[in-house]
Amino acid sequence: MIAHISIGVSDLDRSKRFYDAALEPLGYRCMRAMRTATGYGYGADTIAFYVVLAEHPIAPDEKSGLHICFAAPSAAAVDAFHAAALRCGGRDNGRPGPRPIYDPDYYAAFIIDPDGYRIEAYFGPGEV
Repeated sequence: MIAHISIGVSDLDRSKRFYDAALEPLGYRCMRAMRTATGYGYGADTIAFYVVLAEHPIAPDEKSGLHICFAAPSAAAVDAFHAAALRCGGRDNGRPGPRPIYDPDYYAAFIIDPDGYRIEAYFGPGEV
């Protein structure tokens, strides 16, 4: 349904270091620099997520409900995502573990990226 999503960031180099490290355990990589803006595209086979230098990034708002969830190939990949994100400037927003409130097989970790975006890595057949 969604072809891609883009987020605006204040420091592109910092965000690239963060997303390179955090997304690698999930099987995603920086596929290329953007062609028409200053930023980078991430994905596994095709680009689905862009990080773009923005003059006025959206201010973080915990009450907005906005978060981005990345699919993980395993629970171990969720754990590795969380650890890598913390090492590269992310803040913990929910340690890796089962989330039976969503589904009995839902395993996830939650991070706040350097610009305040809430991101999640998820593994399991359950969906909210």
